[in-house]
Amino acid sequence: MVAKESNEPVLLQQQGGVAVITINNPPVNVLAKQVRMAIADCLEEVQDDRLVNAVVICGNGRNLCGGADIREFNTPDRQVKPMTRDLMNLIEACEKPVVAAIHGPTLGGGLELALGCHYRVADPTASMGLPEVHRGVIPGAGGTQRLPRLVGFQTAVEMITGGAPVDAGKALEIGLVDRVADDGDVCGDAVAFAHELIETETGPRRVSELPVDVEPDTGAELVEETRTRLEKSARGMQAPFSCLESVANTLTMSFRDGWTREAEISQAAVASVESRSLVHAFFAERQAAKIPDVPADTTLRPVDRIAILGAGTMGGGIAMSFANAGMSVTLIETDQDSLERGLGRIEANYAATRDRGRLSEDDMAARMARITGAVGIEAVAEADLVIEAVFEEMDVKQAVFRDLDRLAPEGAILATNTSTLDVDAIAAVTSRPEDVLGMHFFSPANVMTLLEVVRAEKTAKDVIATVMALSANVDKTGVVVGVCDGFVGNRMLAPYFRQADFLVEEGAYPQDVDRVVEEFGFRMGPFRVSDLAGLDISWAIEKRRAETRPAEERFSPLLDRICELGRYGQKTGAGWYSYEGRNAVPDPEIEALIRARSDQMGSARRNISDEEILQRCIYSLINEGARILQEGLAIRASDIDVVWLHGYGFPRWRGGPMFYADMVGLDEVVATLDRFHADWGDKWEPAALLRELAEAGSTFKAWDADRAAGA
Repeated sequence: MVAKESNEPVLLQQQGGVAVITINNPPVNVLAKQVRMAIADCLEEVQDDRLVNAVVICGNGRNLCGGADIREFNTPDRQVKPMTRDLMNLIEACEKPVVAAIHGPTLGGGLELALGCHYRVADPTASMGLPEVHRGVIPGAGGTQRLPRLVGFQTAVEMITGGAPVDAGKALEIGLVDRVADDGDVCGDAVAFAHELIETETGPRRVSELPVDVEPDTGAELVEETRTRLEKSARGMQAPFSCLESVANTLTMSFRDGWTREAEISQAAVASVESRSLVHAFFAERQAAKIPDVPADTTLRPVDRIAILGAGTMGGGIAMSFANAGMSVTLIETDQDSLERGLGRIEANYAATRDRGRLSEDDMAARMARITGAVGIEAVAEADLVIEAVFEEMDVKQAVFRDLDRLAPEGAILATNTSTLDVDAIAAVTSRPEDVLGMHFFSPANVMTLLEVVRAEKTAKDVIATVMALSANVDKTGVVVGVCDGFVGNRMLAPYFRQADFLVEEGAYPQDVDRVVEEFGFRMGPFRVSDLAGLDISWAIEKRRAETRPAEERFSPLLDRICELGRYGQKTGAGWYSYEGRNAVPDPEIEALIRARSDQMGSARRNISDEEILQRCIYSLINEGARILQEGLAIRASDIDVVWLHGYGFPRWRGGPMFYADMVGLDEVVATLDRFHADWGDKWEPAALLRELAEAGSTFKAWDADRAAGA
């Protein structure tokens, strides 16, 4: 037996009585149809070869196997035999012991492949898990039936419903692997392990034949406890409960019956809107990194020295983001007291993380050491990147950028963290607008994963490319957006909040609106979010916008009146709600204020259905998103989805506002908007792009695809 050609998806060679099957499907060795077919052919060959006494399955490149090919979901290729789940049975049925050599991230179908093997050897750096729940599906290749038999019922429930991976050490501890390699050659160690099996005449150990380690009654109690927990943590989702159901079947069914039922549950999950939404989110995040007119091979500007202007909450959070990623920053303030307060706030944040056991003392010290304080803007003199995070006033920011134009080195990237202001107007006060862009971090910047990369009119392509690459380095999801008031996220947020205000003027209360939006899947509704962010911030933005708001435009003064009472939200103990610690409690004073506003409007309060509340909140997002697309301020509809998934808590399992619109049906959305337009006026007029797509029977996803094809 000799090695097959290296460009084939699976390689086969013999090492002294051990056949080595190597998956060779870069970059992550997914189980595409050609890989499945080739592995099956190799198994048939080694089964009949009397010179082979054991088999090792390993992977070339970065891992053993990346699992199912997500590109085959909902396509005929997924059904090509052997299907993934049948392949695992073929491996397990082999009459010669089969050893999996696990390295790198071995997840989903990759781990299920290893579970189909009789023994497992892992590299010390390997990670293993069944994350299918995060794609809205269940492990459908025997994972829900084999894992409980190998690692124990409770551990399997936690791994499968939670989707988190385990490292090699933990895998050895729970019995997921038989050995952890120690010489950096996991395939070689697996071959040595296979030779030991041959020498000791140890045959196959089929996981499907192992018993489940828990009594049915005890297991049933654990299932109910898990179900109760999921009802809180996974409200509105189906996949975690489907995972639990399939694992629970190991308590009462044979392996074969449980395996058959797993397939039925899996097929329903794969076809679900939830799964389609999560798969959409997965690909949308990857598409966001692609900028059509910025070549992938654009030479990046060096970014070794980073300066951040402003040591407030936002500036400190940005500094932490870079320090967490191993990058050194200079944090600049106008005076020593402000600098020390900012550094103290950063240290307190790290200390809180340390006290929760999520950061060691040494790690905390190392991160703090990467943040150097300085007084005076002159400290930007050697910076490759300067991020301004000062007060949100145009005059203040323009003054800062005039100084940066004078003091920062030639070629330095000058970024503003403004959340709403005109980046072109900021760039215009410099002699180098090509170096200027927006880097809109979201608060708290060290936690939130979204970065809106605001491309001004004259921003250079290499500046965009550099900042997009940098965003990934600091664990942010960068999305390129255009210049307008609020960019993409906050511009859409304005009509969303506006409708929430109007709903309470007409008959709802804050807790009604928040409940409906939270049941839809947001962690917090609009009023709780406003209280958390600080009503004074929203108030300042509304005052600025009031200068250009048409006199005839409907406007709710409720925010003004609440702020005039000194109620700025959670930080003052009262806003739209009163607060007992962090718990929001409906406040009779606010409800009276709301009723007084309704009386002032001369309109009787009415009962507003949950359906109307949801449609007015979510469809306002969709309509504004369509306007943003037709104005060319976002590259793709899916980019808008990414902004809302990562920056505003839109439920991932619904895919984002634009994908959700596709799932509802754009014709249905437009019909509802037309009705709202007739009732409440021009702000509800459907965007031209939205109506065009609806009339064509099309979708935002198809619109994205058409634009990509024409790029």
